[in-house]
Amino acid sequence: MHIRLIAVGDRQPAWVDDAFGIYSARFPREWKFRLDTIPTARRGKNDKSDSAVRAEGKQILARLDKAEEVVLLDERGRQFSSTELAAQLSGWQVDGRDLCFIIGGPDGVSADCAERAKIRWSLSKLTLPHGLARVLFAEQLYRAWSLQAGHPYHRE
Repeated sequence: MHIRLIAVGDRQPAWVDDAFGIYSARFPREWKFRLDTIPTARRGKNDKSDSAVRAEGKQILARLDKAEEVVLLDERGRQFSSTELAAQLSGWQVDGRDLCFIIGGPDGVSADCAERAKIRWSLSKLTLPHGLARVLFAEQLYRAWSLQAGHPYHRE
């Protein structure tokens, strides 16, 4: 199983890159984890159209492999406890399909992207900046793996 993250927003503060790097470096090698970033589409100051969302959506869809299981990080998605996420990760591993997680742009993802996702995962009911969502995603994925592996990282 290979795992990757497609995230809109190619320029993040250094602390985001540092924290994301710390957790993603801990992922098991067999995941062959990869981060693919897509530049945020230009938006006008008072632009209320969804042309930027559609443009970002086209780029996301172009990078998806048809065989990948797509998980959209969405504030309206399902919330998992750490142990529930570990169980979900185990199910994905048994299935053996490659996974692709998506973090959309500041205005979300296009309807086409949302339809392509099999699962919608909410990290929190709180509104999170995209960089923080990226870090939280990496930490929770590492935590789920550590629970599976019996690693002492997770304590209850």
